Amino acid sequence: MSDIRDELFKNAKQYGADLIAVADTTRMASMETSPEDLLHNFPRAISIAVQLANGIIDTIVDTPTEIYSQHYQRVNALLDNIACRLTSFIQNNGAKALPIPASQILCKERFVSYISHKAVAINAGLGWQGKSLLLVTPQYGPRIRLVTILTDLDIPADGPIKNRCGKCTKCTDACPAGAIKNVSTELHYSSRNQAVDLDSCVEHLNKVSGFGNLMPYICGVCVATCPWGKKKRQSRKETTV
Repeated sequence: MSDIRDELFKNAKQYGADLIAVADTTRMASMETSPEDLLHNFPRAISIAVQLANGIIDTIVDTPTEIYSQHYQRVNALLDNIACRLTSFIQNNGAKALPIPASQILCKERFVSYISHKAVAINAGLGWQGKSLLLVTPQYGPRIRLVTILTDLDIPADGPIKNRCGKCTKCTDACPAGAIKNVSTELHYSSRNQAVDLDSCVEHLNKVSGFGNLMPYICGVCVATCPWGKKKRQSRKETTV
């Protein structure tokens, strides 16, 4: 079924995806989902990423900006569009697909959704879980947004990659809430509070977002400060000098 996988990936890129990979859902059997049997009959989870605009992310210093808020929403809409179009492709090839919305909070007390897009992306090998809990990709750092499609399409799965945060403390040092604990993990944390003081993070989000033209629950400081989001652009500049 590698031909279908190749065509699926090609279509995803044509629709606007920057990264795509496939996770084996048996690796995520203990993951919290809503409903609990969400992964039942779906042996594969397709993880799709769209890169955020560097020019917009670079406007963030210590608070989110209005242009970041708007861009965040537009990229989420693009991801949902990509997922819907790929769902049609999958169904036309005789398989079942369930696209998970790019950004839908089901519980505002615990900040959970149907499934963790980041956890799917980690198991698919798009990147690793950084100290900020964000997915960090080799290509774009955490400057991406994610969407997931669950499917029974018979295609090969990818696997996790090595965590490359090392001794870096950039996101810890920059966090305006002081919420990031500078703790590394090989694959994923046993709980979010192992890495981040979630209460402090949410308290800060409530302070800085949701007013005027800002959508609620965004910050972006840890996204903007991660060196992995800047390395590729720096290397390009160096090669043109």
